[in-house]
Amino acid sequence: MSDFSRRLRSEIEYIGLNQKEFAAKAGIKKRALDSYLRAQQSMPPADTAVKIASALGLSVEYLVTGKEHRRSVDISGYLQFRDILDDLAVLPEEILDPVKAMIRTAANRQRKKNQTGK
Repeated sequence: MSDFSRRLRSEIEYIGLNQKEFAAKAGIKKRALDSYLRAQQSMPPADTAVKIASALGLSVEYLVTGKEHRRSVDISGYLQFRDILDDLAVLPEEILDPVKAMIRTAANRQRKKNQTGK
């Protein structure tokens, strides 16, 4: 698997979407996304790379090179969680891993609930 494929897979997992959902968000075919994730095609065409990066809130440069990993997200809304992040930073992995899994599960349920409006 190429570095591009690894970064792409990691970033899609980070935002909590499955591959079908992400392909729709990026405006690309799932089959094309699958090929980039499996590294059958080393790099997407430039216009597709821009769509993918934009949907992830990342630069194309980061996806291609791994450099300049800056999310184009306003972090001001996250400042309220700074104290929680400080607490999480001191936890050992055996405690942190289940906490992260619990948060991801709850967040994914809420995202789906928000999408369906129920």
